[in-house]
Amino acid sequence: MARKRIGILTGGGDVPGLNAVIKSVTYRGSEDDIEVVGLRRGWEALTHLNLDDPASKSHYIIPLNRENTRVIDRRGGTVLHSSRTNPSKMKKLPDHLAGHDFPVSQSTKGGIATTTWDLTSEVLANLAGLGIEHLIAIGGDDTLSYADELNRRGVKIIAIPKTMDNDVRNTEYCIGFSTAITRASDAIQRQRTTVGSHERIGIFRVFGRDAGFTALYTAYATSIRCAIPEYKVNLDKLIQLLLDDKYGNPSNYALIVLSEGAEWEGYTVQEFGEPDAYGHRRKASVAEAFADEIKRRTGEETIVSDLTYDLRSGDPDFIDKLVALTFGNLAYDAILEGKTGLMSALVEGRYDLVPIPDAKLGPRKLDVASAYNTERYRPLYSNKRGLPIFLNRAS
Repeated sequence: MARKRIGILTGGGDVPGLNAVIKSVTYRGSEDDIEVVGLRRGWEALTHLNLDDPASKSHYIIPLNRENTRVIDRRGGTVLHSSRTNPSKMKKLPDHLAGHDFPVSQSTKGGIATTTWDLTSEVLANLAGLGIEHLIAIGGDDTLSYADELNRRGVKIIAIPKTMDNDVRNTEYCIGFSTAITRASDAIQRQRTTVGSHERIGIFRVFGRDAGFTALYTAYATSIRCAIPEYKVNLDKLIQLLLDDKYGNPSNYALIVLSEGAEWEGYTVQEFGEPDAYGHRRKASVAEAFADEIKRRTGEETIVSDLTYDLRSGDPDFIDKLVALTFGNLAYDAILEGKTGLMSALVEGRYDLVPIPDAKLGPRKLDVASAYNTERYRPLYSNKRGLPIFLNRAS
């Protein structure tokens, strides 16, 4: 009798804690005589895999066991690698599928026509060919949006939320968030010496295309000001607040952290480059734009520091390792119970299984009224009684 087989993949940007999920599922599987198969490079494994080509199989498929996962939880990143692949909107067919008949879509933006193919039928065929009965998809909004699509197509699937932006719906916490805040706080505390030595305004940019969790919680922990995507600040007012901070500081400096998607009245973050598989283009640095405005309006010198990629690198902190291990075990328990269409989550500070978020709703946003002081452009510190440990509720 064939052994039960579970597949696991990581998609989108890496964060610390992913390897802990992979190890926990693999170890549990070994105890129950269940095979765990790693699908390498995210959804690309299931669009580009050629089951008739041994080289392709070794490139995209790796059997996981206690030996090859024994120490992976001690470091960050993902041993399964990752990609930003959207199987339902492929801009180019893999070579071995050229000429095959797949649903085609065409769109035009900025006068440029784009053709994409939906390879979901190939994904389903590869899952069946690999004998994968249950799939665990670890990722953010984009990765999980396709997981939801597979669930609707009848694939048994459990999701695990990860993103340093912490903006996946239906959960209060995503793997990678705590380490990102820890790293950002440490970097800002270190750079106080340089910003203070040169008596400047320090401007820090962190990830957060649509939601300001990373910027706001960093500001909360370091007691500085912040700007978030959910609220357009008044530029003159913000600059004056920073000047007041600077002149009122014995060391004559001030600090602020900006989400990459933060804007002020009359300004929209500029985008550039080709859109990725989910339609996202790179954002020009709002920190540089803000620094230019400060210089132009006041003559004050600034120091700009881009903390983005550094925050997702390296080893996980305790919270991310704890949550990752627990989310992995929740997912594995759900598989043993035959469940599908669910996601490991924290709700009201408690571990739970919730529906995979509806992609049409978009990313989760900060509740400005309860989290952000719109007069002082900094976190709200009052009225936290009764909130879960991470000071926000799933939505």
